[in-house]
Amino acid sequence: MKSPLSIAALAGVALACGAAQADTGKLLLTGGVSTIAGSAGGGLTPWAVIGSNATEGEVGVSAHATRAATQDYSLNGYGVALGLHDRLELSLARQDFDASPSIALNGIAPFGVTPGQHIKMDVLGIKLKVAGDAVLNSDSWMPQIAVGLEHKRVHPGSIGSVLDFLGTKTSGTDVYVSATKLLLAQSLLVNGTLRYTNANQNGLLGFGSAAPGKNSRSLQPEFSVAYLINKNLAVGAEYRFKPNNLQALGAAAGLGTALREDDWKDIFVAWAPSKNVSLTLAYVDLGRIVPGITNNRRQTGYYLSAQVAF
Repeated sequence: MKSPLSIAALAGVALACGAAQADTGKLLLTGGVSTIAGSAGGGLTPWAVIGSNATEGEVGVSAHATRAATQDYSLNGYGVALGLHDRLELSLARQDFDASPSIALNGIAPFGVTPGQHIKMDVLGIKLKVAGDAVLNSDSWMPQIAVGLEHKRVHPGSIGSVLDFLGTKTSGTDVYVSATKLLLAQSLLVNGTLRYTNANQNGLLGFGSAAPGKNSRSLQPEFSVAYLINKNLAVGAEYRFKPNNLQALGAAAGLGTALREDDWKDIFVAWAPSKNVSLTLAYVDLGRIVPGITNNRRQTGYYLSAQVAF
């Protein structure tokens, strides 16, 4: 997996390459923004569109930085994506999750979690458009369809002992298929994604679970809808179902619903002041994240992301 310095170097090279090669005809915001995993889509779920401003025959690039915060947690992320001929997307992203509340786990068992612990995760993404075109097919019912994968590797630090106790792996791969339909006459974009995954909290708590938790992958649907108020501004919402692999294990250990995982949802506003820059602000509801150490609080808050694309 690329280090942060490698990602930064790749971003610099790709930006120079994209600026030289991609003078796009793509409509604003129809290429999506950057997801938390680095691929093009909404904030929480990928779309079938290919990131960057590159159209057919062009090579483009996008780079993003993201900040999300709830009552007990926060997440910083950044990454880069290459769009090749509006057909193939390659992305790299790093997430830095502030897991400070996890120090409370030492009261359950001597896990050795250190104060202020962060969990870091690297995500390598590949997405291939296999059918349709969101813009060219906007006057028909044919959506744009893409298949993709996200390979994730977690660096848990002192929380590694907790993941060992849960029987989770520190790397895993999600596979998904997305269908995106742009209805230009109605100024509406809709997307459905079906993800095959065993990631816990998107992978930040590892992958799978010891018995009696769920270790195998399952299919999880994700949905997005966006309304284009004008060519520069869109509002929308997302809903992402989650597998909840760990709850049965927690219940068997006498912890009740302490390890429950809830679905994610958001309401967002995306603004593109120019064809190269977009800003996304969202209200997010991530449900309960290890509610046993956060007094069962729902984790609601904000999501802010900036993207540059060529």
